Amino acid sequence: MINHKPLVVLVGPTAVGKTALSIRLAKRFHGEIVSGDSMQVYRGMDIGTAKITHQEMAGIPHHMLDIVNPDDPFSVADFQAEAKRAINSLHNQNKLPLLVGGTGLYVNAVMYNYHFSEAQGDPVFRDKMEIYAQEHGKDALHNKLQTIDPVSYRELHPNNMRRVIRALEVYHLTGKPLRSNENEPQSSSYSPIVIGLTMERELLYDRINERVDMMVETGLFEEVEQLYKAGYRHCQSMQAIGYKEIMAYYNGELTKEAAIDLLKRNSRRFAKRQLTWFRNKMTIHWFNMTDEREKREKEIEDFLAGKLL
Repeated sequence: MINHKPLVVLVGPTAVGKTALSIRLAKRFHGEIVSGDSMQVYRGMDIGTAKITHQEMAGIPHHMLDIVNPDDPFSVADFQAEAKRAINSLHNQNKLPLLVGGTGLYVNAVMYNYHFSEAQGDPVFRDKMEIYAQEHGKDALHNKLQTIDPVSYRELHPNNMRRVIRALEVYHLTGKPLRSNENEPQSSSYSPIVIGLTMERELLYDRINERVDMMVETGLFEEVEQLYKAGYRHCQSMQAIGYKEIMAYYNGELTKEAAIDLLKRNSRRFAKRQLTWFRNKMTIHWFNMTDEREKREKEIEDFLAGKLL
């Protein structure tokens, strides 16, 4: 039974069907959607992030979409603050917030009261790390975290160079990991109900491949070209899956077909990492969406209704 600030959290790998279910739940329970996706905050990055369209929203308001430009700095701490502001506003309106997404660290940061380091920056150190990455590679830079900040090492992808460098910078300045409170008891301002969607891997991978084909058909290459021409080609946001592969095509590094195949492969691998992260980091009520989807969605509705009584 939930009596204090409920927060419904819907997680799962890419292409598993979170978007459609979130709309159904929002309609049933007088809710609004708060995106838990780290990339959908960027304006102009729509197709590659599988951002919900206005038509798909079906009249349900969405928050944390299109709030910064691709070259704007936007940390997980910024995301946490903005998302919590949106959730608290919904609570004040007696609406149910549904936090929906697949970026585990960002979802956890909103659910719990993580305190991110406020250490000042060291531009010289950052430049040094960027040069190191250029000379030795992103993986070598990422490996520097393995002993000094194993939590960030596990949670950050080597391609997220900005966050990797920030974690190294915080340790350089303070001698402490980026989240030095990682081993402290986690507290939350909310009563989270976490629902996870999964499905058999072969079906999930087929859905991912189909989604990539649909992205290409609806203009993914044209979207990346626009961002490229707008001067965003070197932004950290453009290192995201869905963009770096197409950028490699425009840089002459891959054929169009090879870029699409690479995007499919990287998306499948990302889905696998998402599932591993959620299973290891969160207490989740899982629902297998492999078949009888309508029946599963009804089960989730009934489960949630019982929790919200």
